[in-house]
Amino acid sequence: MRMAPATGILLAMAAPALTQAQPAAPRLSLPIACVVGRTCEVQNYVDRDPGPAARDYRCAGRTYDGHTGVDLRIPDMAAQRRGVDVLAAAPGRVVRLRDGEPDISIRAPGAPSVVGKACGNAVVVDHGGGWETQYCHLARGSVRVAVGQAVTVGQPLGRIGLSGATEFPHLHFQVRRAGRTVDPFGSAADGRCGLTATPPLWTREAAAGLTYKTGAVLNAGFAAGPVDMEAIEDGRIAAPGGSSPMVAAYVRMIGLQKADVIELVLAGPDGARLAYSRLAPLDHDKAQYMAYVGKRRSGGPWRPGVYRAQVRVHRGGRVALAKHFAARL
Repeated sequence: MRMAPATGILLAMAAPALTQAQPAAPRLSLPIACVVGRTCEVQNYVDRDPGPAARDYRCAGRTYDGHTGVDLRIPDMAAQRRGVDVLAAAPGRVVRLRDGEPDISIRAPGAPSVVGKACGNAVVVDHGGGWETQYCHLARGSVRVAVGQAVTVGQPLGRIGLSGATEFPHLHFQVRRAGRTVDPFGSAADGRCGLTATPPLWTREAAAGLTYKTGAVLNAGFAAGPVDMEAIEDGRIAAPGGSSPMVAAYVRMIGLQKADVIELVLAGPDGARLAYSRLAPLDHDKAQYMAYVGKRRSGGPWRPGVYRAQVRVHRGGRVALAKHFAARL
């Protein structure tokens, strides 16, 4: 599915991405209190294509047309309810902010209009020399700073929310210089897709955790029955027990590509295969996609012990993604 745009601009209009190195650029730390690959993932990168196509800094498609920032996504609303801090990526001074917008998916029935406030609750920090960072989709009432306040790197600005033009909890992080969007990942020159070389802005520590991925497993777990996207997003899936009508293993993945083949295996405590699924090749790229495999109970209770599952995504004759996970009944 195409993810809803998260490019709302707070009191300023974004312009096309800069394509030349800029002097006195801030060095950016990770702007969210998470571990990339464990408790958060990059959902979308900056769109570097000036036309109607979409192209990230690696000349690939982990973005969408006109996207002006980096979307750092947490696994589900359960993580959002526990609270995930948004952090100042570099020292600076707060120059604009918004709070008070509701935390509600734009897909929810009765969701209010976000015209003029697609960024939702947000903070803009000025770093000097025309450089700004912007932090969108914060939780209502979570903003901890005031206009004019000086902030240090890593200082909490607010928490991840669901405000503005979004349908999943994440931080839309945007960098600007003189009002123009800058891709913090930079890029290597690539004449094949028209990219010119630009330097990255991340610190060494942040860059090490932000290694580019062509896809990722966002959620994986076990359930007592069939699973859908809404249940995974809500984060309240009931775990199976001995008398559950079903034991199911589910996954939600991001960044899948056309022709990917998803394979799921579920095994019982003795290692015997309980269920297996190999889906048809995907008909187009998927920003996110969920699948599950399961077995219904027949007769007595489920055998106690550790149940194991594996997902593999086959792409171009190799395994592009794989994850093992387990649960004890």
